[in-house]
Amino acid sequence: MEEARKLQLLKGLVDTLCAERDVAPPQTCDAVELWSAFRALVNTRPPWSVGETFLAEQDELLQGLIAEAVVHAVDEAKASADPRMRLWRGDITTFAADAIVNAANSQMLGCWTPGHQCIDNAIHTFAGVQLRIECARIMGEQGHEEPTGQAKVTDAYNLPSNRIIHTVGPIANGIPTVRHRVQLASCYRACLDAAAAEGLCSVAFCCISTGVFGFPQGEAARIAVRAVKTWLNEHDSVMTVVFNVFGETDERLYRELLGL
Repeated sequence: MEEARKLQLLKGLVDTLCAERDVAPPQTCDAVELWSAFRALVNTRPPWSVGETFLAEQDELLQGLIAEAVVHAVDEAKASADPRMRLWRGDITTFAADAIVNAANSQMLGCWTPGHQCIDNAIHTFAGVQLRIECARIMGEQGHEEPTGQAKVTDAYNLPSNRIIHTVGPIANGIPTVRHRVQLASCYRACLDAAAAEGLCSVAFCCISTGVFGFPQGEAARIAVRAVKTWLNEHDSVMTVVFNVFGETDERLYRELLGL
């Protein structure tokens, strides 16, 4: 995307987002500062309806940014001895699986902390404001918070994946109980059940609950691989499951567990 067009889009989008809250827009023409303002505004924007012009400009911007970051295909992930299970390290918002998994919170509306670096924030930011609107509709129809260990499927909007599977992991705070372990395994099974029901052929999992929810990385990885392998075998499935990691520690753990 040309820098002039990016700046134009950002300026217009930020002005619109500020106007709907009756606040003054930032007085800057710096693209980095405008992107930070845009992200903060959409992170904290309630699931209000939105105009077609805004959506068209937002979608153009987000798709352009994702294209600049380079979109990655499933076959780029490293295959294990079991070719159904793969490992990929990188930004899940640039991964073109049939579905990516989002580690959601029980409100299922994304992260409301401006610019937070959690996966929930990134997925909602780059999918677009449509995602929070769809999630709000789902939660309104459900009438209660999302239980831990289940799964909901939405459109992926501007992301290169086709769908997003949202699951709420257990909050372990560094000391997982038997219940937490059962719930974490349930997250993986529920996501795979949802993917199968949608007829999807590939799913990319983030490391559920290992961020602010505090599930120890090593134990979480062991539970994840065991749950996925068991599900694939029980269903005699040829679905491709990619374990997506972002940091060096998780990459090392999954390489060992997958025999890479």
